[in-house]
Amino acid sequence: MTARFEEIDWRPTPLGDISLRRRRYPGSQDDVYEVKLGDEFLMSSLFTAGEIALADLGLAALPGGELDVAVGGLGLGYTARAALDDSRVRSLVVVEALAEVIDWHERHLAPLGAGLTGDPRCRLVRADFFEAAAGPAGLDPRSPGRRFDAVLLDVDHSPRHVLNPRHAALYRPDGLRSLAEHLRPDGVFALWSNDPPDEQFTAVLADVFTAVEAHVVDFDNPLQSGTATNTVYVARRK
Repeated sequence: MTARFEEIDWRPTPLGDISLRRRRYPGSQDDVYEVKLGDEFLMSSLFTAGEIALADLGLAALPGGELDVAVGGLGLGYTARAALDDSRVRSLVVVEALAEVIDWHERHLAPLGAGLTGDPRCRLVRADFFEAAAGPAGLDPRSPGRRFDAVLLDVDHSPRHVLNPRHAALYRPDGLRSLAEHLRPDGVFALWSNDPPDEQFTAVLADVFTAVEAHVVDFDNPLQSGTATNTVYVARRK
């Protein structure tokens, strides 16, 4: 790429205008991909440690054996890619509300699109994760009522800072109980958050799940010449 900045795609959606951009920061030889929803930055390929840790920490909490995994939120695909890098994963369903984001991957506009869509274990599903998690049919439209060994969620900024007000119900006890019904016994729910560990939310998780942990993930932030953190919550179904 010769230009310092390129808007690869821009689309209006029910949630607002979404765009996929590519830029090169000064002093870098690598392309950086960004997703924006309106004026908010949803994801950058410059900062993927938290998304990767979501899969690594969530799946590490499970014993050996083949795993069926669901991911809520496709983004730039780093959580899905990290899940597929675990050799135990035999199937992966990625639930994404925006057809535009799925299209970026299917057209190989997103950096990991070719690898995800070319892996026979991986299926990208257009659906509202929050509606699916709240209902009995669950997260796989092809197999109503299907249960998973792990559900990994990365959609909202945090349980307190949601992209859509109706998402908030998932992070309350009744919402989490409904989500837990889509897990197999001893299955794992893992959640990415941009905020520091939240004691009140951890207590809500502990009311529904067992073995609840809040992991702080540190990573370099070259834009601020320092270190930043994300949180990954990991909880096992009772």
